[in-house]
Amino acid sequence: MPEPIRVRGSVVVPDAELVWRFSRSSGPGGQHVNTSDTQVELRYDLAASAALPEVWKQRALERLAGRLVDGRVLVVRASEHRSQWRNREVAAARLASLLGEATAPPPKTRRPTKPSRGLVERRLSDKKRRSDLKRSRSAPPRGGE
Repeated sequence: MPEPIRVRGSVVVPDAELVWRFSRSSGPGGQHVNTSDTQVELRYDLAASAALPEVWKQRALERLAGRLVDGRVLVVRASEHRSQWRNREVAAARLASLLGEATAPPPKTRRPTKPSRGLVERRLSDKKRRSDLKRSRSAPPRGGE
């Protein structure tokens, strides 16, 4: 691969930790498709990786638990393109995206806030004004029945 798989910031997955497998892909391709191994499978042993900081690794193992094989290996497949090279690029980009999302820090917790007194007063006065406007549109009540 010409470009290393960058997770986030300066953290890069070394090629030595990646296992590439190629097989025949289904789909379009004509005569060429019967002889070329264009489907790409990229395997990354997340639990044994030395490239990721320990905190990131634990976070990724928790978040990707449903996708991991044997609880440790992340597998990404690509077979959209007729060229093995393009499928390799797609698989690498998917792996980088998955790892980037899985290692991202958790979002800050939302602290609920109270609306200001002025905001509450404006909202209530607007409601009153709207109510008066609608009441003035209705027909006047009949008297004497």
